[in-house]
Amino acid sequence: MTEALIDISTPKAESTYSLDPVAEPIDPNRWLTDYNPLFYNEFNDYWEPPLSRRGLAKISRANAYHGSLLRARANYVTARFVQGGGMRRRQLQGNCHDYFTFGDCAWLKVRDYFGKVIRLDPIPTMFLRRRRNGDFAFLYRGTNGQIEQKTLLQKNVIFLAQYDPEQQIYGIADYVGSIQSSLLNKEATLFRRRYYLNGAHMGFIFYATDPNLSKEDEKDLKAAIRSSKGVGNFQSMFVNIPNGAEKGIQLIPVGDIATKDEFERIKNITAQDILVGHRFPPGKGGMLPVPGAASPDPIKVGIEYAKDEIIPVCKLMMDEINSDPEVPKHLHVTFDLGTGQETA
Repeated sequence: MTEALIDISTPKAESTYSLDPVAEPIDPNRWLTDYNPLFYNEFNDYWEPPLSRRGLAKISRANAYHGSLLRARANYVTARFVQGGGMRRRQLQGNCHDYFTFGDCAWLKVRDYFGKVIRLDPIPTMFLRRRRNGDFAFLYRGTNGQIEQKTLLQKNVIFLAQYDPEQQIYGIADYVGSIQSSLLNKEATLFRRRYYLNGAHMGFIFYATDPNLSKEDEKDLKAAIRSSKGVGNFQSMFVNIPNGAEKGIQLIPVGDIATKDEFERIKNITAQDILVGHRFPPGKGGMLPVPGAASPDPIKVGIEYAKDEIIPVCKLMMDEINSDPEVPKHLHVTFDLGTGQETA
């Protein structure tokens, strides 16, 4: 069963490395977000999502920022939920997380014996697919381990999608422009971990020129070095050259992790890109201000962020659910839409 047109998940087998690795092909014209017109899977009878849902879910765990911001944005909207749909807050939190991760969310209209809507149940949109006739297919793993489908009629599903100018079948996540930075942030961390694990770096060189140093003394010195603090993080070297010159041995670094690979700069720049992709205030995202810069007032930042980003999503959900003619008034969703300016 095909997952999607484009799989943006990270490469597999990251724990195995070849001594003669094959170069990874890079297409400078791709941004990992390009996709062709939606493909209709005739065999499974649904539209394939433009971006792999599984890939988007994996990227949410790629680094310390991206997944945390998705969770934070969902929490901010959930915190304003008052009541509605017969749902609990943790159920609506799932809708919010789907909305920010995949660009859409959905609710199932549960009916009684007479066909009246009695509550709304969240539908995980990672497994939701749209059909050509407007109905939906919900994918699940059957008892035999195979992927099976359950048909959900269009009239029983409330579907809220972020607008995508290239297609109106599914939503599109608003952070896709920062996916490259998110993956680069991850790869920078993996590179640093591999650098420490491969043992190709050193803590110090113990250099001796004493011609009277015996073999037993050398063994004792090597044992003392091995037992020193920090073994396992850095490899140290003992060299004894009787009557050696002062610069008889020189260490020429090839990839100095401290100064040459710009690790800290890469991490900081990509973290800023990720925050921009989510339109998230750096202070609320845990980013420390650069030296010499002042931190903004967190209360004022919170008020503006709520007004510009949180409340609009609350209103979208209220409008989508409450405007459905089959949803009775006592199931209408309400959020706290106060900005906090009244008490600030």
